[in-house]
Amino acid sequence: MRISARADYAVRAAVQLAAASEAGPLKAEAIADAQEIPHKFLESILGDMRRGGLVASQRGLRGGYRLARPPESISVADVIRVVDGPLVSVQGVRPPDLSYSGPAASLLPLWIALRANVRQILDGVSLADVVSGQLPPQVMALADDPAAWTNP
Repeated sequence: MRISARADYAVRAAVQLAAASEAGPLKAEAIADAQEIPHKFLESILGDMRRGGLVASQRGLRGGYRLARPPESISVADVIRVVDGPLVSVQGVRPPDLSYSGPAASLLPLWIALRANVRQILDGVSLADVVSGQLPPQVMALADDPAAWTNP
């Protein structure tokens, strides 16, 4: 699985909005500066997130962007799906829509299992979890394994 720059920037922007959820709307420029995201790229991402129902925008002097829902109810997976589509695909196709034959037939359950594991992790972590630094125990257990930090 590869996390695109678009998805990374979207998650970072969403986390920045979650951290400021009590302070009111943030201007796109402030988010871009805080997270070192190219402003024009961020505007496009925020537009996708607005259309996807994750952020709301407000015009005017005190305008900007805010989360459309509480940070506890928005998962990292929600953000990635809005800007990049399905979490796991093979050549742009969702695993259940694939079919293989012969010796490659067992690839389908492999891709399905991969998708299930990615979903379990990314759907299980909210923006509030990231902001608080309190990731779920199953995520921390995986990250605490020294092998997770090395390149094979």
